[in-house]
Amino acid sequence: MRLTTRTNLAMRVLMFCAVNPDRTVRKHEIAEACNASENHLAQVINTLAHEDFITTLRGRAGGMKLARPPEQIGVGNVLRAFEARLPFAECFDTETNTCPLRDACLFRGALSEALEAFYGTLDRKTIADLVENNTALEAMLSLPGLQPIPICTAARAAR
Repeated sequence: MRLTTRTNLAMRVLMFCAVNPDRTVRKHEIAEACNASENHLAQVINTLAHEDFITTLRGRAGGMKLARPPEQIGVGNVLRAFEARLPFAECFDTETNTCPLRDACLFRGALSEALEAFYGTLDRKTIADLVENNTALEAMLSLPGLQPIPICTAARAAR
């Protein structure tokens, strides 16, 4: 089994947002920290927002944040949002299945059982489980505090 690039990027986006909870993070920051294409991220961010995992803000001060606390975002739900549309094997797609063994094969049932076990394990994990007390991840993904804009600082000092 192999996750799609979109699913992998979705998890990176959610972890990035979780590590930076007090900020509106920007796509380019995630792209830089996670070695990702901004074009791919745009598609992933759109799906994450559509599925209510993140909220997005447009405009100059725009970006994204988690739509709810990280302990309320299940990893299994995220993977289902990105992977469930793709049939795991040809026989899982009733419209395009051309397998000549379909009426006698028990492999599909075994695969279904394995997928349920896979998702069941991930259903017990949340984004919080992946980021809390993970100092190595925090060091990689934490953004520095917001810096004052020099012009604003100078104007305040002149007052």
